[in-house]
Amino acid sequence: MRVFENNVAAVIGIPCSDLEFSHEVYGEGFYSFKLRIPRLSNHDDILPITISERLIVNLNFEHEKKYRVEGQLRSYNKIVDGNNKLILTIFARELCEESSENIINPNQIFLDGFICKHPVYRTTPFGREITDMLIAVNRPYRKSDYIPCIAWGRNARYSEKMNVGDRIKIWGRIQSREYQKKTEDDKVLKKTAYEVSISKMKVFPEENNKMEDE
Repeated sequence: MRVFENNVAAVIGIPCSDLEFSHEVYGEGFYSFKLRIPRLSNHDDILPITISERLIVNLNFEHEKKYRVEGQLRSYNKIVDGNNKLILTIFARELCEESSENIINPNQIFLDGFICKHPVYRTTPFGREITDMLIAVNRPYRKSDYIPCIAWGRNARYSEKMNVGDRIKIWGRIQSREYQKKTEDDKVLKKTAYEVSISKMKVFPEENNKMEDE
């Protein structure tokens, strides 16, 4: 992985949806699909991919094939049912068929960003320690991606004490998580959340409060 970039994602999996037209920017079309990525726990992460038409024009896209996607985890705001919702997608820079059967880690991400919301520490019903964080990762032209992240155990206890504006580098994986939400008319809807599960992190307290300077 090219760690000199501040947002690098690399995932390997099998498509579990068809290519669908997403949007157009300056005459260039973009498509989306879902990629199924296995975990060691026998659970699959189903992650959204956005890709330019330029990368798929000569590609024989099939559900049975395994693909490697390299790019960035990006966010954007979308109005859903009258509410502003943060949408995450892996924006593909490269897509190719993956022939190797011995894949050690099919889901990797590196982020270099800043805490933009006070971390929230909690414990699960099984006693696991978790801290939820929202990290702003700068893009060119004064744009940023806002990435939900989860730290566990010792990292959770440490990150609980971090402040808004602290710079942090993280390594981990992108995960999908299903949850249920109750509506005003007592209906229960099944939702999917996407977040980065942190396996390693490095904090730079001497570089605090530089979100607006870069």
